[in-house]
Amino acid sequence: MVKAKLAKKTLAFMLATGMMVSTTACGGNGDNSGDNNRKDANSIVEDNKATEPVQENTQEETEPVSVIKTEYPLTITTYGTDGKELTTVYEKAPEKVLAVYQGSIETMLALGLEDHLVATAGLDNEVPDDQKAAFSKVKYLDEFTPSLETVTMLEPDMIFSWGSLFGEKTLGDAKEWVNKGTNIYMNTNTHPKDGDTAYAKTLENEYNDILNIGKIFDVQDKAEAIVKNMKETIEKTKAATADIDEKPDVLVLEYSGETFYNYGGSTLGGDMVTQLGGNLLNSDVNSLGKEDLISANPDVIFVVYMPYAGDDPEEVKQTHLNYILGDEALASLDAVKNNRVVPIMLSEMYASATRTQDGIETIAKGLYPDLKLGE
Repeated sequence: MVKAKLAKKTLAFMLATGMMVSTTACGGNGDNSGDNNRKDANSIVEDNKATEPVQENTQEETEPVSVIKTEYPLTITTYGTDGKELTTVYEKAPEKVLAVYQGSIETMLALGLEDHLVATAGLDNEVPDDQKAAFSKVKYLDEFTPSLETVTMLEPDMIFSWGSLFGEKTLGDAKEWVNKGTNIYMNTNTHPKDGDTAYAKTLENEYNDILNIGKIFDVQDKAEAIVKNMKETIEKTKAATADIDEKPDVLVLEYSGETFYNYGGSTLGGDMVTQLGGNLLNSDVNSLGKEDLISANPDVIFVVYMPYAGDDPEEVKQTHLNYILGDEALASLDAVKNNRVVPIMLSEMYASATRTQDGIETIAKGLYPDLKLGE
């Protein structure tokens, strides 16, 4: 099987070879310095402003009562630059957190932790509308991937990010930061291999990350509510489709030039398909050619696309759909003939954090078009 050779902005190559990069995928160090098309930081901040003026809440709010409260010191296991487990201890909730990349920022905002952020960086897309007021209160850095010098000057007590941020060309070894008093939390589905040992990227990892952040900041009730919603969507989908004897055959693909990168059973997208009852084809293969697609003849094809800051999302989506829909050699596929070629954003199914809910819903609707989620 020939390995996929991907273009500059294709994350799939990094996934296939086990390299961890930011969602920009612009160069192996996760930095976007060579991407002249990306919006500058000021434009990104402007795009993420709330439509209504940010107002301080002067009314007394009733805080939800959490059955479980965090007891400090709290020990949390994350991962280091070597891919091995890394133990961290929190004496209290961190007060100066640097959150880098979409999922890390959005997790903090979703849990109401914007006041704990010393700075943020690395947004590829706008945060959800209901998070924009909170995001407007936090500092967004000029550098997409913050330099070692910048981070050192910020003096964070915690860095929450992807595995790609902790490497020789970025912030250095994660364990060294912990040893110096700055705790690290690395999105589990982005941690490097442990030597030659690969690992499956799973929904459970995304759940655990959200729950761990909830523990660290003593907002376990909020974290549990987010994860509960994700799990309930899966269970409701499975219950509603239990009588379907033949579940759809599925491929999750990203165009990579001569071939397609195949999101197999060890990827988060593949795990979503499987947990929602789909039959994931070619689950142990990284790369598929057109003849492979024709031979597999899936009922559903999920087409992975990713608009970056400065891109037209609809244009990027349609371009990637057209790699399937516009190819006469693939016109015979059942998925094409039956109009079951479904777009899904990479951010919904790779290091997706709180966007995992969106990914679950996108795949559920693609697998079962008549399913009415939320009813």
